Amino acid sequence: MDRNKKDDIPFKPNDHLANERTYLAWVRTGIGIMAFGFVVVKFSLFVKQIGFALGTKVNTASHGYSAIIGIVLVAMGVLAILFSFLQYRKTDQQLRSGAYQPSTVLTSVLTGVILLISVVLIVYLIQSV
Repeated sequence: MDRNKKDDIPFKPNDHLANERTYLAWVRTGIGIMAFGFVVVKFSLFVKQIGFALGTKVNTASHGYSAIIGIVLVAMGVLAILFSFLQYRKTDQQLRSGAYQPSTVLTSVLTGVILLISVVLIVYLIQSV
């Protein structure tokens, strides 16, 4: 256990601050993913509204998957924020007890899901062209 000799506390304030910065970075990532999902959903609606405003039917090659993809992205952003909070609390407890064990589970899962959704988006865009 790494103790600060001066105050006899199990962790340094820098450890706690680093944990908070990491949590806030994950929150920003989650918000970014949610915003991207919102844009994906609203873009198809925007294209339809432009057609109505111009008085013509805009013929898009989409299969209507943008709403599903967008909703999945928003849900993924929410889950990223939730899991980052749980990771923050777990790390905080470990730092307080002096038994910190690093974990890359959240990073690995989020990377895998983003990679999967990226492939789906690429396939969707190729089919739409």
